[in-house]
Parts: sequence; C-alpha cells; structure tokens
Amino acid sequence: MSTSPSTATPAASPRSLTIVTGSSRGLGEALARQSLEAGHLVVGIARGRSEALERFAHERGLALQQWQADLANPLAIAQHLADWLRTQPRDWESATLINNAGVVPSPGPIDGETLEALSSAMRVGLEATLLLSAAFLDATRDWPAGRKVLNISSGLGRRAMAGSAVYCAAKAGMDNLSRAMALDEEHKASRGEPAARVVSLAPGIIDTDMQAQLRGGDAAKFPDRDRFAAFKAEGQLVSAEDTAARVLKFLARNDFGQQVLADVRDA
Repeated sequence: MSTSPSTATPAASPRSLTIVTGSSRGLGEALARQSLEAGHLVVGIARGRSEALERFAHERGLALQQWQADLANPLAIAQHLADWLRTQPRDWESATLINNAGVVPSPGPIDGETLEALSSAMRVGLEATLLLSAAFLDATRDWPAGRKVLNISSGLGRRAMAGSAVYCAAKAGMDNLSRAMALDEEHKASRGEPAARVVSLAPGIIDTDMQAQLRGGDAAKFPDRDRFAAFKAEGQLVSAEDTAARVLKFLARNDFGQQVLADVRDA
C-alpha cells in the first residue's frame, strides 16, 4: 500500500471530506473529480493510480490524496484509514465514505472460475465495504460533522442473473449490510448519540469497462450477454460523468438516508 497527496497546494482549505474507493477509473474516478470540483478534500483508494485525476487536481490547486491499495486485502487499508482519520481535525462540515469499488470475474458459473478470483471479488465487493465502513464510523464517531456512507450497489444485488453469481452475492450482501448499519445508526440516534446516514444506491447502467466485459462474455456461459450488447447498441448506457453527477446530487439530498435501498433512476 502506498499513499501520497497531490503535489498541489489547495486554493482554500476544504471544509468537506470525501473518501472514494475504486477511484482510478470509471464511476469512481468521475465521483472523485466532481467532488474535487465541489471543493472537497478527496481521498481516492484504488489499486491503480489515476494520472488524469492527479493532473486535474494539480492544475486547479485542489486537495487530493490517492492511496494505492489492493482492496482484495482490505484489512490493512481499513486500519490505515482509521488511523489517518484520527489524526484529522474534527471541524469538518461533512465527511462521506463512498464504497464504489467492485470486481466482475469472467462472466460464467462459479465452477468455471478459480477460487482465488472468486475470493478476490468478494473481498473487494463486500469485505472491503464492511471494513472501511467500520473504520470510518468508529474513527469519526465523535465528529460533529454530518457523516454519510454511500454504498454503490447494483440492480444485480436485488435480482439474480446467471453467470454473475459472485457479483450478485457481493451486491446483495452490500444491500443488507447497509440496511443493518442504518438500523444501528438509527438506534444510536434514539439514544442521543451522533449518527451517520447510510444508503445503498444502484447507479443505473453505466458505460464502463465492466459493461464491455459483460458484452464480451461467452454466450455459452453467460446467457444474458446479448442483452448487455443491446444496452450499448441501443444507446441505453449512461456515461460515468453523468452518472456521477446524478449520484452526487442524490447524496446531497436533504432526505438522504430515509430510504436505505435506493436507485438513482428513481430520484
């Protein structure tokens, strides 16, 4: 794991903190970039590093840190996040964790995939969400800031599909984890303790590398391949930038957290 800040000096001290996983490409990169534009200190956590994001922050004097870590081994980065948060000032106006990272193994039944790949996908998609959320909530429990956990889910967490069992399982687990976390936070609030708001949000159909992987799957192993090809051919895919804007608009809603399982298309 390596961590480093942007070399830019922020034009102004940020008042909001946003942590985004899977920030090196796709939706995560777009969420990080738009959060930077909004004036947040952004901490991106991903195995890779986004040079485009680094340039964007540097050229505009925006506050960015990129932490390179393999979320298939999430314990170390969760511990690092907790330690780092405890060194931060407590006077943020808002603090948000966006668990966006996810992995889709080669489309097909689980008995056609290696055990290592299945384990990695579940760790990235579910265990990392659990551990990072726990680290975030514990380290910020006494912060007066409004705290939010936004888990980027999928319709496949709510509807199973052949050839995608591990992804479906990770997202279904994320959904129910979010529901239970929200109940815990509600219980804290009932006792007069600071409480965070939690949502598991399906972001719609996004034009990302994941979609390309699904379109390129073996139809003999992935019966829904043609449906995903049709999404592209019929122009149903939404860009990562447009999706990020809709997700962040949802995050900013006054009623964020009242509906724990949500879909950005219903907003």
